[in-house]
This record gives sequence, C-alpha cells and structure tokens, in this order.
Amino acid sequence: QAQLVESGGGSVQAGGSLRLSCAAFGRFDCMGWFRQAPGKEREWVTSFHDGEQPTYADSVKGRFTFSQDNIKNTLYLQMNSLKLDDTAMYYCAAGGSVACFSLRPADFAYWGQGTQVTVSS
Repeated sequence: QAQLVESGGGSVQAGGSLRLSCAAFGRFDCMGWFRQAPGKEREWVTSFHDGEQPTYADSVKGRFTFSQDNIKNTLYLQMNSLKLDDTAMYYCAAGGSVACFSLRPADFAYWGQGTQVTVSS
C-alpha cells in the first residue's frame, strides 16, 4: 500500500536551514510538499511531475529546493534562508498527474504525517 513517511524538521533561527525527508513507498506521477500554519489553509509549496522540473510557490522560490533520490525512493525539501513566516506543519504529498496541474490538496491522494518547522527570531 502506498505510504509516505516524513522526517526532519525542528526549530531553527531565522536565516538558518533545515532539510525535510519523505520516504515514498509506491509509484506516483506527482509528488510535492505543502505546509499549514495555525489558523491558515494548507498551502502548496512545491511539486514535481514525473519527468519535469519542480515548480515552487513564489514565497519560497530561490530559498527552497525539491530533490529526490530514486534509489532510496526519498524526497527532500532543502529549506534555506528561513523566515518567521515559514513556520508551519509541513506535509509530503503524492498523487496522479492531475494533482500537479491543479495543485489542490484534494487532488493529492497520499499524505505524510506532517513534520513541524518552527523559525524563531
């Protein structure tokens, strides 16, 4: 059965870096990362459609990098120059091709358990 297992996250000062990992058990056409801050809706961060380059939300472009290790079946989200506004629960997500076109959480069928990222001043 398809499954996503996240690790990483934690607390860091503004300007610092963190790397999230997501072990993917299964084959997916679209994989991505979302985040959700308290009181806010779940927000798309980045996604990768099989065979194409990752795309990024404007708020993280140039600071976050999505990568994957096909041998380990693991996704990574490298987060640099972290800001206070980056504080959120981060989720790895996967789905069919439609998910990478709509970028709607509802179109991602599989989700990790979430990992907390807290950025302090």
